[in-house]
Amino acid sequence: MKLKILIRKLFPKPYPQVASGSRGFTLLLAALVSSIVLALGASIFEIASREVTLSSIGRDSQFAFYAADQGAECALYWDLRYLYFATSSPANVVSPDPRCDGQSLEVSGRPISAPYYPYTMTFTYSPNVSIAASAGGNCATVSVQKSLGSNGVVRTAIHADGFNTTCSAQSTSPRALQRSVELHY
Repeated sequence: MKLKILIRKLFPKPYPQVASGSRGFTLLLAALVSSIVLALGASIFEIASREVTLSSIGRDSQFAFYAADQGAECALYWDLRYLYFATSSPANVVSPDPRCDGQSLEVSGRPISAPYYPYTMTFTYSPNVSIAASAGGNCATVSVQKSLGSNGVVRTAIHADGFNTTCSAQSTSPRALQRSVELHY
């Protein structure tokens, strides 16, 4: 008898015997834990993908604003420096079409004869943004509106719509964003 006890102490069984009613519990627990971890992983992935989309929309919105700002600044430059958008062609305009950022702008809507006010001139501009991430191209549509105020003073409103896509892709791109800038003086 003492020998059996000694042998059992020296050589225990490799696996303890488990009661037959609890054999499937470990498998059930493993399946439950793995499904919870999988659900958490899927939720985190969905949140991360939404965050990436949101941040890219913010970046594209900045490029659209930059395009609108550059277009408005271009119109402001040509109006204040060369009086290009005046009611009559001033003598100090160097060429018939203004240039911004090395591009010749095609302006439409210039009044030819009286009455000169109100009128709107429009041009489309594709600014060269030097940021490498905006390689898709940008576009701005700029309107310069001149009107005669009640006190006889000419009022100018420059409205620039900037887009984060090229001018040709505005209507077809599902990710096209528009930002606007207005100047009044």
